[in-house]
Amino acid sequence: MRARKERTYQEKTLKPSLVQPWLAALLSAIIPGLGQALARKLQRGLILFFSLITIIGLMVWRFVLAAPRDTGFINIFKKAIYLEPIFILICILVGLLYLWIIIDAYQTARDATKPDAQKPFMVFALLLLVFFFIGWQIGEIDLVSLFSGFDDAFPALSKILWPWDRAITFPENDWQGIMILESPCDDDPPEPLPLDDEPYLVVDPACGEPTIQAENEAGDTIVIDGTELHVLGYNFEPEKVVEIWWRDPAGSQFHQRKDGQNVTVIPDENGEFEITFIWPYRIIPPSYRITTSEWELQARQVTSLGEWEFSAELLMAIEKMIETIFIGMMATFFGILLALPVSFLAARNLMSGNPFTLGIYYIIRGILNVIRSIEPLIWAIIAIIVVGLGPWAGILALTLHSIAALGKLYSEAIESINPGPIEAIQATGANWFQIVMYAVVPQVIPPFVSFTIYRWDINIRMSTVIGLVGGGGIGFLLTQWIRNLDYKAAGIAVWFIAITVAILDYVSADIRERFT
Repeated sequence: MRARKERTYQEKTLKPSLVQPWLAALLSAIIPGLGQALARKLQRGLILFFSLITIIGLMVWRFVLAAPRDTGFINIFKKAIYLEPIFILICILVGLLYLWIIIDAYQTARDATKPDAQKPFMVFALLLLVFFFIGWQIGEIDLVSLFSGFDDAFPALSKILWPWDRAITFPENDWQGIMILESPCDDDPPEPLPLDDEPYLVVDPACGEPTIQAENEAGDTIVIDGTELHVLGYNFEPEKVVEIWWRDPAGSQFHQRKDGQNVTVIPDENGEFEITFIWPYRIIPPSYRITTSEWELQARQVTSLGEWEFSAELLMAIEKMIETIFIGMMATFFGILLALPVSFLAARNLMSGNPFTLGIYYIIRGILNVIRSIEPLIWAIIAIIVVGLGPWAGILALTLHSIAALGKLYSEAIESINPGPIEAIQATGANWFQIVMYAVVPQVIPPFVSFTIYRWDINIRMSTVIGLVGGGGIGFLLTQWIRNLDYKAAGIAVWFIAITVAILDYVSADIRERFT
């Protein structure tokens, strides 16, 4: 029987072409693929026709996007080629593909009755190459920017790759030396108050004028420098950076700037420093412009004291990583409970006994396919609308996707079991539930365990992703830290995700080995 089918198939494929080779080539030149179809290679002809139509449609779309303001085919073509030189290569490849389709039509019609006819390797290789370069253009792939921009990205990447100095902090103490300055000067300027155990400043002079902007006789804006201040600092922490700040009469605080940089100074081994700068420019609201105003000069220093402790970012990452693990675990648990009964209804070998059960099979399969086709990220967004932000939304999203995925895997495992035990149990007059219990379940336990562990691993990794949209877990923290450009904190989260996935991979492999 099998030999007869093979001979029949061979006879069908070796029938002569309906047209002459030259005519097949001419027809493919007019309508690509028509010559192959008339040479009794209908599938090949349809693939080539629709592929070439798709390529032309994609190119027209990309040409119009490249030159949206131009009109006329020639103008759009020239502008697109000028802006995207890769179109030249794509056009050349499309031309070669068109010529090779014609050649292939001629060869297909000529060799229609030859069993050792050559396969259409070149035409399909050109087809894949054209789609590759169209994808290259659509994806805006730029290897030059990848390597040239690496230097700019390296500081951020280095923080992500090694963020552990952010994992430990030391208690900090803010030291601050303050001096009140008056503007303009009066007969009794303020004097510094020396302190024995706290930082303080001595400023000479203790009054003066801030920098102002004025107009000269030509009407141009000029800057008139304020009073030069000579500042001495005492009782500061040695060798620790001190920042110079101001508080203006309106209560606003700002850095002292010089040459575009914040002014800082480092005290010597005695905790003393000396610095000179110009009284800065500041716009003061009219309501604060009184006869004599007070400005506050501040020297701020942050010092560490006490023993080290875990940073808030590390503790938050640990907390959210535990939350992530349990989101994946709970989603897997609920997914198993609901996927197990569904999988038996989605197994064709168990549901093909009569039209009613077969209909249930198709309905269940269709529902599982629809649910599985929607990514967990989309389910998470929908769940957030229903139950709000948090882990519960993430659990719901992963549970839905787990039901569909596990239901499909479980049902396929049931369909691939040995039918012998089922027939033996049926011969005893057992009902459907007894057949499932005694003939199916013992055979599917090993693959069920393997699929379940694998799904748990997927849910742990996916729970980090759904956190990006507010589904709870460490993904939510990771998103916030990246948006705030806090790459060291983001690196801590990335490391915890990688470590957790690696541990779970080892554990799941060990469990699978025990059950298989």
